[in-house]
Amino acid sequence: MSNHKDDANWLIKFKNLFWDPLDPWLFYAVLTIYVMSMFLLYSADGQDIGRLENKTIHTILGVGLLLIFARIRPQILSNFALPMYVIGVVLLLGVHFFGITVNGSTRWLNLGIVRLQPSEIMKIGLPMTVAWFFQRYESNLAWFHYIAALVIIMIPGVLILKQPDLGTATLIMASGLFVMFFAGFPWKALLASIIGFCAAMPLIWTYGLHNYQKVRIMTLLDPSKDPLGAGYHILQSMIAIGSGGVWGKGWLNGTQTHLDYIPEATTDFIFAVYGEEFGLIGNILLLLVYTIILGRGLYISSKAPTLYSRTLAGALTMTFFCYVFVNMGMVSGILPVVGVPLPLVSYGGTATLSIMFIIALLMGIANQGKQKHY
Repeated sequence: MSNHKDDANWLIKFKNLFWDPLDPWLFYAVLTIYVMSMFLLYSADGQDIGRLENKTIHTILGVGLLLIFARIRPQILSNFALPMYVIGVVLLLGVHFFGITVNGSTRWLNLGIVRLQPSEIMKIGLPMTVAWFFQRYESNLAWFHYIAALVIIMIPGVLILKQPDLGTATLIMASGLFVMFFAGFPWKALLASIIGFCAAMPLIWTYGLHNYQKVRIMTLLDPSKDPLGAGYHILQSMIAIGSGGVWGKGWLNGTQTHLDYIPEATTDFIFAVYGEEFGLIGNILLLLVYTIILGRGLYISSKAPTLYSRTLAGALTMTFFCYVFVNMGMVSGILPVVGVPLPLVSYGGTATLSIMFIIALLMGIANQGKQKHY
């Protein structure tokens, strides 16, 4: 009899320690995408298991983040927002002076043991810092607080733009702007900002964009003008997705993939591999899982009890949505090509861990009303 009681007690302890902090909707959605990504990476990487092993290690580390940070109260984590932001800015400055250049972009720091992309830190650090800032002045918010928040957003944004990395900079700055929106940014000011941005487009085009960025935008309008150059990525990915049809060509049977026509098949353009092999039905299933994550994130935001939790959960959820939308949009030919991975699917350790940390923060906010926290 005692053995049965010991077993029951062990199961209860295991449940309290490992399962209770995890949000089932988010956990099962992430697990589903991970399983799908393993099949996809195996095919995209020429049936080599090297990236599968690394992806598994990244995911295990990510689950470790879930178990740790889902148990910590968001208000406790808010104390680390500003230090994380400052460290991220310092590392971005380090990239500017000592960074590693790959394919014309200087985005990484070689720290000896690991090669780090500091912009990934800002995916978390920036929205946390802006949310912390608004929480600090919650009782007396004024227009100049929104101006100060814009300055906080622009500092890392400009540093990332100089790498150059327009896609990541835009999405990271958007994460801060989402916090401002959920914090009650006036609609009139939002509308005026959009009109001002549109009016400034000629100046941004003339003085704010690099030549290669202008080429990417022009290529989006007509990729067939340079099918073997600037338009190659878009054309090949569109061919791959279109050739998949409704049901796809089947796992390991993608001709565009296995004849090496799809560039960056394991990272930025992995969605083209998925569309070719699993077709429209597969795309719908993946979108359904992403929709579950997005819907759950917004629900968590709506139920959050504090301004910090509400704005952070909403901003992280919308940032996740933007990464999904931008990646699928560029691979499908409706947005310019930018270096944005497909969340939880594309290969990449830093990107995987940053997205898993976003999920962990959402779980922590969902658990905010519970008593079982450290």
